[in-house]
Amino acid sequence: MSDSTRIALANLRLPASAAQSVELARGAVMQAAQAGAAIVCFPECFVPGYRKPGRQMPPPDAAFLEGAWSDVAEAAARSRIAVVLGTERSSNGNAVASSIIIDADGSVTGFQDKVQIDPSEEGTYTPGTERHVFRAGSTMFGVVICHEGWRYPETVRWAARRGAQVVFHLQFHEAEGQSYRPTEFADPANSFHEKALLCRAAENTCYIASVNYASEGSPTTSAIINPDGTVLAYQPYGRAGLLVADLDLTKATGLLAKRYKPL
Repeated sequence: MSDSTRIALANLRLPASAAQSVELARGAVMQAAQAGAAIVCFPECFVPGYRKPGRQMPPPDAAFLEGAWSDVAEAAARSRIAVVLGTERSSNGNAVASSIIIDADGSVTGFQDKVQIDPSEEGTYTPGTERHVFRAGSTMFGVVICHEGWRYPETVRWAARRGAQVVFHLQFHEAEGQSYRPTEFADPANSFHEKALLCRAAENTCYIASVNYASEGSPTTSAIINPDGTVLAYQPYGRAGLLVADLDLTKATGLLAKRYKPL
């Protein structure tokens, strides 16, 4: 008998405001629960919204964030679903790209900060320093955020070696200029990003669940990758909605991650 769990990825549009981000998050939590998911995951910094270049946003507001997390936690408890919410934290007035993990009873399990920030984010986000693994029911999982999951294989391997069957990858990735606009996941003409996710899964024998925002011409989309590096499911490019799939956790052995011997 397989040990199965259902997850949902909230492939939503970039919120127009911090207040709207909370409203959309609460709605997606309830929708994912109605779809039978045990865990729902959101894109990078969904609350209050990703601080992309040229987007004017106020400094991080600790009071707002605490209230937002409480509102989402209340929705999680009411719907009996665990949540991996892309968010930010305020540290000495600086924004830290992070994720808050909320259990199905509404309690906060912990945070996973973004440790490896992209060079373009320097001056916007302050990097974190620690990595963690989490549990929701029978599912062990880790979290990597955008750049660090694509370019730093060690981040995924760290979680898989500590028992993570699923590694959630929270991203923000939108079209730039005349970049190629794919219609099929890991299209050979596309950038390296989606292909890197296939490698992260296969080289660690774990599931990768990557969630992006829905945007016009998006160069990557939300997808779930099997532990053998094949694609289980992906969201149509640019289409807002939930991507829901059942995972057979017996396949996520972490075998290759555990066999890794550091040089």
